[in-house]
Amino acid sequence: MEAFFQVGIITAPHGVRGEVKVFPTTDDVRRFRRLKEVILDTGKERLNMEIEGVKFVKQFAVLKFKGYDTMDDVERFRQKPLLVARENAVRLGRDEYFIADLMGLRALDEDGQEIGILREVIETGANDVYAIDLKDGGELLLPAIKQCVLEVDVEAGYIKIHILEGLSSL
Repeated sequence: MEAFFQVGIITAPHGVRGEVKVFPTTDDVRRFRRLKEVILDTGKERLNMEIEGVKFVKQFAVLKFKGYDTMDDVERFRQKPLLVARENAVRLGRDEYFIADLMGLRALDEDGQEIGILREVIETGANDVYAIDLKDGGELLLPAIKQCVLEVDVEAGYIKIHILEGLSSL
């Protein structure tokens, strides 16, 4: 399981006072209000960044980090991801999972036979869709609904599925 989750990507400095514009990669951009710190992944190291201020501009969060007070201070953070540790991630409800934890799970049929690997979670308006790479080389697009997803066991590394009539591999 992932120890860190990406919550956003710094797109650019915002203004001249050391603020950065962040494209959120989390479901709720407002969650930045509750964060006290994030981890900036520079590619070479991970820096703990204390959040001093948060505001919102359109779909972006604008963050001010403590100790970074000029545009030049934050320019080097452009296109860098912001992470949170698992213990600081949002609390999940029943039958909710982090997408990062689902990726790579073995897909089992109703009899427990492995049929493939969950490769991608596609977020749609109605429900998510699981893209499963089948052992025979095909792909199955499975709606993430209770009729199709019978059991998820992230710890054991599998998802048990039922393929509804009419769904087939590509």
